[in-house]
Amino acid sequence: QVQLVESGGGLVQPGGSLRLSCAASKFAFSTYALSWYRQAPGKERELVAIITSGGGSTNYAESVKGRFTISRDVAKNTVYLQMNSLKPEDTAVYYCNAKHRIRPEIYWGQGTQVTVSS
Repeated sequence: QVQLVESGGGLVQPGGSLRLSCAASKFAFSTYALSWYRQAPGKERELVAIITSGGGSTNYAESVKGRFTISRDVAKNTVYLQMNSLKPEDTAVYYCNAKHRIRPEIYWGQGTQVTVSS
């Protein structure tokens, strides 16, 4: 059973930073595109950042470009989201997602809450 476990969320002041981690178990990490999504109260879940299965390409939502960075450590089977210059509108539950590059397999983590408030 594939598992994705997020950590690193919390309460931070505007302008602060957080690093989210998503530890993956029981699958070949490098065969999946890895993403971070977020869902704020009353809003739809949205894609924040994605890194391709080969790790050579990343993409970001316009609202986080220049502030967030997605990366992965294949040896640790972990994907990260470094979030800098946080804003109150970044407040949401953040979810890790893994999508196989060929097979119709998609997995989600349980989510971690990020709250940006003074």
